[in-house]
Amino acid sequence: MGTGAASKPEIVRIRGPLTNTKRKLAEGGLTVGYIGGSITDERAGHNWPEPVTRWLVANYPQVRVAVENAGIGATGSDLASFRAKRDLIDRGCDLVFVEFAVNDNGVATERRKKTREGLLRQLLASGTTDVVLVYTYCQDMYGPMSEGHMPPSIEEFEILAAHYGLSSVWMGMHAFNEVKAGYLRWEEWLPDGLHPTERGSYSYGQSVIGYLQTALVEGDGLAGRADTAATAGLPKPLDPGHWQEVSFVPFDKVRTEGPWSIRRWVTLEWIDRALSTSAVGAKLAFSFEGRGLALAFDFGKNSAECRYRIDGGEWKETSRERPVWCGPAGWLKLETITDELPSGRHEVELEVIHGNKPDCGGTHFDLAFIGIIH
Repeated sequence: MGTGAASKPEIVRIRGPLTNTKRKLAEGGLTVGYIGGSITDERAGHNWPEPVTRWLVANYPQVRVAVENAGIGATGSDLASFRAKRDLIDRGCDLVFVEFAVNDNGVATERRKKTREGLLRQLLASGTTDVVLVYTYCQDMYGPMSEGHMPPSIEEFEILAAHYGLSSVWMGMHAFNEVKAGYLRWEEWLPDGLHPTERGSYSYGQSVIGYLQTALVEGDGLAGRADTAATAGLPKPLDPGHWQEVSFVPFDKVRTEGPWSIRRWVTLEWIDRALSTSAVGAKLAFSFEGRGLALAFDFGKNSAECRYRIDGGEWKETSRERPVWCGPAGWLKLETITDELPSGRHEVELEVIHGNKPDCGGTHFDLAFIGIIH
């Protein structure tokens, strides 16, 4: 899909019926999932999933609506690929909204194509979940949107949407249009250029509600459209390097040297347990079968760095960015080591180091999971 195809931006693009959602509404119980970054994160208390959920509850009073909001600030589709099973699929979500156009914006095109497609294929694999893509706004998008074009991060999502027959809602363009029309002041929408106020979130939510009104209330005429995932199985992937097949190395399979402990993690609900140490020089080693490795951490300014090597190769050191807003801990952050190994068995060695950086203020090393890409 080229830029020219987006010269007349559409807010809502309906590519198929919400088959599973309608069935669950008729049965009296619907589980709605949301996944994305801080713009979706439920902890804000006013983000766009709130008005969407309230609309569903108000318009379907006979239905028990359950919500699984898996949004986490400062995370992208790479981490979501590892979280989809536990936080959405295993919780029985019938309808899932995916919001990563903003948080993937700074990720290289080659990487975000793989992670996004892997996430979508996981969500669609059973054929019992409807998936809708939603796009919010960041300041990098101002130029293309002002000229009537799609920012690259959104355009690439639209390619996936067309391939998998997924509907999409351009929430950011809806709010942008409201600003241009004088219905919404910029400072009411995005006082910091990224995070919407309650009024801005309501604008985002209204565009999704408009989509649902068409697809659910007025959408009987959509029944003849192709429902690719449900009727024909998953189509051939666009990127053969997609992250659909992922797994984890259990902590009890990790060999440790030094003072390590496995702890129940009580401060972040998205972490079940963490392999933890505060000792510089503590080591661990493990083997895995696959082509890629990613490590997830409870990360912050008090987090140590590490050095690692794979298959006895050259030692490499991590050097992670610690933005001004980053606290001492509490950020579930994924460090992708590689997804370009030859498929097969690999051996990993890792050692905790301090990092010796001005903004590296501690030696906490709290490993949330070891993720494998197949």
